[in-house]
Amino acid sequence: MKLVIALGGNALLRRDQALSADNQLENIRRAAAQLARVAVTHQLVLTHGNGPQVGLLALQSAAYTAVESYPLDVLGAQTDGMIGYLLEQELANLLPASRTVTTLLTRVEVDADDAAFEHPAKPIGPVYTQAVAEHIAATKHWAMAADGTGFRRVVASPLPLRVLGLDPIRWLLERGALVIAAGGGGIPVARGIDGHSLHGVEAVIDKDLCSGLLAHELEADCLIIATDVSGERLSNTHCTR
Repeated sequence: MKLVIALGGNALLRRDQALSADNQLENIRRAAAQLARVAVTHQLVLTHGNGPQVGLLALQSAAYTAVESYPLDVLGAQTDGMIGYLLEQELANLLPASRTVTTLLTRVEVDADDAAFEHPAKPIGPVYTQAVAEHIAATKHWAMAADGTGFRRVVASPLPLRVLGLDPIRWLLERGALVIAAGGGGIPVARGIDGHSLHGVEAVIDKDLCSGLLAHELEADCLIIATDVSGERLSNTHCTR
């Protein structure tokens, strides 16, 4: 079977954990142990969230005032490389040497006029107390919103229209590779006024929506969305065949 499995950013870094490299590696090793079992008998495309990670990078970027903060599409690409590297290495350590594991940075086209840009609602980054959130909103000019008992930064989350680079993913799958792609919902890009050239945009695409689009385009047999909730709600699974 051809499977698309989406790991939530909070499944890789739980809400009660510090945003440390050691914690992320521990969680990724735990996830990789289960994913490797699935990959033995199935074609597998692995996607992942990046909300906590891209939020941390944004906060670190904003703290360095000598240059302007890097835009979210660039920070998203950085987290894709970081998380992809960790997943790729841990999976490669568990799978036979003959099984290729490859990470692809994946651009995803969105509409520059999507209404989401006027109403940021996608949470990223750590959870703050109300007092800290209000201070950050005032000093960084970030939009903040309640998330459970705390507050998180919220950014635009436009709908994914098209996953770019599908042919390389198909090519790798046909040759037995395990592919890690569309990390964090993909790197958001939009068309310029000429209708042809693409440019990065300040947004974070919903990982689940992008994973669903990717599964559809690849004609996957099953889409599995795993996150950080417990028990029978550990994953949402949609099988097409």
